[in-house]
Formats: sequence, C-alpha cells, structure tokens
Amino acid sequence: MLIHGGLMPKGSPELTAARKEEIINACEKLYQTMSFKDITLKEIGKVTTFTRTSIYNYFQTKEEIFLALYEREYDRWNLELVSILEENEALSDKELADKIAVSIEHRAQLLKLLSMNNYDMEKNSRPELLISFKKAYGASLTNVKRLLKKFRPDMSEQDIRNFIYIFFPFMFGIYPYTTVTDKQKAAMAEAGVDYIYQSIYELTYSCLIRLL
Repeated sequence: MLIHGGLMPKGSPELTAARKEEIINACEKLYQTMSFKDITLKEIGKVTTFTRTSIYNYFQTKEEIFLALYEREYDRWNLELVSILEENEALSDKELADKIAVSIEHRAQLLKLLSMNNYDMEKNSRPELLISFKKAYGASLTNVKRLLKKFRPDMSEQDIRNFIYIFFPFMFGIYPYTTVTDKQKAAMAEAGVDYIYQSIYELTYSCLIRLL
C-alpha cells in the first residue's frame, strides 16, 4: 500500500508497529488534558520522537490516530470480556451485570471516545484502518453475545439482539452522564435540574440488571 509521498515506512514490521504505538500513546497522553479538536498532528509530534512529516508515514490524518486508539480500547475491553467468559462456569444476573459493569468501569477512555463524533473519525480514515477498527468493535459485539448465551441460556436470539441494540447505544451516553465538571454541576444547580450523579459502574450496572 502506498502512503504519503508514495513511500512505505522504513524498517521491520516490528519497528513499524512500535512507532505506530508511540504515536498512539502520544495521542492518548494529549487526550487526557486536551480536547479532540485542539489536538493536531503538530501537537502529537511534540510528544514523540517524530516530526509531523514523519507521522504521515504511519497515519494520514489525526482521525486515523484516534481511530487506532479507539480500536486499542476495544481490544482491551475484549480481553476482559473473554476473561469473564473463560474464568466462570456460571453467573447469576447480578454477578454477570457486576462483572460487565466493572469491565466498562475500566474503560473510561473508550467511553470518552464513544461520546465523541464517530462520524468524523470514520469519514477521515482510510478504508483498511476503518475495517481493522470495525473488527475490534465486532469482536466486542460477539463477546457480549457469547456471555449472554453462556450465562443466560434462557435468552432467545431475539432477546440477545434486543440486548445488544439497547446496551451498545447506551454506552455512547455513559461518559457525559457520569464524568461531570464542577462548572457543569453548577450550571445544573442554577438551572434547577434535580439530577442524581452516578459513577460509571453504578449507571452501567443499573442498565445491565434491567436488561438481564
């Protein structure tokens, strides 16, 4: 595959992978204190050993880097989902809801990415990178289905499908409903909005136990 300037990245596949990981890590670090719109390839280059031009050897747009970060978060969540599946012979509804909620609690960055505009990330990324991301996302769908089939054998295929179509869209709203700044809380109070703030775990568990 030809990329920026028609050049392939120099070095072994291992070196290429390591350099991509460094760029993704830099993006992750910046994302902890900066917004998506304020992060640029120039800013990412400042916290790597690369120049902005060198980054183009691996990612063509900022959105591609964020998509790779997004994919890595799904990969990490999949590891936790598979662990739940393989390390338990039987789980009650409460135990299953608890374990999935804990796995979501560990993925605050995934929730933050979910709350962003996915459309822009996917629109401004090359098809092969989008396909790679969709595979990680698809694996999460599959793993949740596997958990339901193993621990809730009474659920029909339609029940499982309904669960997926409610829970996965629900995940897009977890971060903004649980990660609230003092400024936002003050505005809610001034607006007279009676709202009970919950943690990522509490909100997720509450949804899961109802769906199960």
